[in-house]
Amino acid sequence: MVAPRLTAAWAYRLWFQVPPPARSAQTSPDGIVELLGSPFETKLRGRAIRGWTYGEGPVVYLVHGWGGSAEQLEPLVRHLLAQGLKVVAFDGLSHGRSDAGVHGSGSSDAVELGRSLDAVAATFGPARAVVAHSMGALAALLALRHGWLATERLVLVAPVEGVPDFLVRFRSQLRFGRRTERRLIARAEQRTGYAVAELDVSRLGEQLESRPELLVIHDLGDRETPHEPSARLVAGWPGAELYSTSGLGHRRVLADAAVGGTVARFAARLPVEPSLHAGDVPLPLPRFEPRESSVA
Repeated sequence: MVAPRLTAAWAYRLWFQVPPPARSAQTSPDGIVELLGSPFETKLRGRAIRGWTYGEGPVVYLVHGWGGSAEQLEPLVRHLLAQGLKVVAFDGLSHGRSDAGVHGSGSSDAVELGRSLDAVAATFGPARAVVAHSMGALAALLALRHGWLATERLVLVAPVEGVPDFLVRFRSQLRFGRRTERRLIARAEQRTGYAVAELDVSRLGEQLESRPELLVIHDLGDRETPHEPSARLVAGWPGAELYSTSGLGHRRVLADAAVGGTVARFAARLPVEPSLHAGDVPLPLPRFEPRESSVA
């Protein structure tokens, strides 16, 4: 009886531990943050959420993923500014330059990130668009589902599938048993106030009273969040579009100029050009079979 309890406590700490920031290797060449950004600070339960605003016009919120920061989304800013949009980027609690969250430094979850977005939206108002990366997709949909945020358009870049999928992979990686899993789930649900099954991107999308127009951008070779669930999400979301890339992976997709231009056009209510593979997995290249040489 002791082992599952101790293992669950260990797994719990790992599950909610924010990884060290993965600084993007490719940021805007003109140093957007320093040159054009105006810093702001807002509060969530007495804790400071820090971020930057750029430009004027309809508001676009940028939401980073797990262990990320506003800096990773910086390459998108210049594209959005070129379309006459106001960009609001922030670091969720326990991320980047913001204060530690409710559970202390280095610990957070998707619900807290969603509430961080809510606090920022309460300052700057309804959105023309929300652009969310990775786990930020789950946070954004939580904010939309529970009325914390209103937006006309939603862009999900390399979105996670959700917590149920993560739990399956987490259990496989750590190799703990069902008793440990039950204890872990109970602690996680007590912490967030949500059943694990509820924290699923597709399920939350289906529960929205009014679905925003959706664009999903995902790389076919993404090793952190697979492409297939994004294709299913788009298939089940009326009018949604899938922009597939190849060779950009999970994070470099944020710095790609074509991706940035597509995000900005969608947020500006302009048509989006077809992606490299138009949402379909490309056919494999024909296999090269060398001819057998013959000696005369």
